[in-house]
Amino acid sequence: MRLGIMQPYFFPYLGYFTLLRHTDSWVVFDVVQYNRRSWMNRNRILHPRQGWQYISAPVAHAPHGTLLKDIRLADPAAAQQRLLGQLGHYRRHAPHYRRVVELVEQAFARAAGPGLVDLNVAALAAVCDYLGMAWHGQRCCELGLNLSDVAHPGQWALRIAQALGADAYLNPPGGRELFRPEEWRQAGIRLMFSPLPDLQYACGPHAFEPHLSILDVLMWNTPEAALAALDRQELTVA
Repeated sequence: MRLGIMQPYFFPYLGYFTLLRHTDSWVVFDVVQYNRRSWMNRNRILHPRQGWQYISAPVAHAPHGTLLKDIRLADPAAAQQRLLGQLGHYRRHAPHYRRVVELVEQAFARAAGPGLVDLNVAALAAVCDYLGMAWHGQRCCELGLNLSDVAHPGQWALRIAQALGADAYLNPPGGRELFRPEEWRQAGIRLMFSPLPDLQYACGPHAFEPHLSILDVLMWNTPEAALAALDRQELTVA
């Protein structure tokens, strides 16, 4: 079984879905400290005039050190309305605007609770459905794992992979330096990495901006084209 583990991001970039596409099981890593300046509750789409702009899901005030699993949205209805408003400028030129709006509405409707993780998990599942991919995520906080012996940042994934019986683990290339390959070899688990998808596409009158939210990708591309980009990725083994 090939495992993937990531914090749940807010409508993340296409590379996140590369990992989901090439794994058999997925752990939503929600037991880390919330970081308000991260992709946990924000991402980027095209700006109507030039460049890009942030989209976000504002969260309720929480003390420093609060775990991601305990972060609540400030006002989900207002967050949905603001996001749809920011996407409105795509209406004139993006061929799949209406379908993406419906996707966003489905994500907010499917959230199982008031938490930021509830929304992000619902959004990941909704995008996977849209692309025709299986969603096989499970929240780390619900697995009952004993991770008290983790000695360094690269061991979180190793301990979870061992506990779940994985024989391979897939990570994005940016985290390569966290891992000690000899530990994975000793555990008998293949440590693998996925490159970032190199998908460039026409954006009507706008200049292309790399690595924007999946919402931007799907405004201009069919689900089949996005899925084909994920399937072109060649994985590497450490």
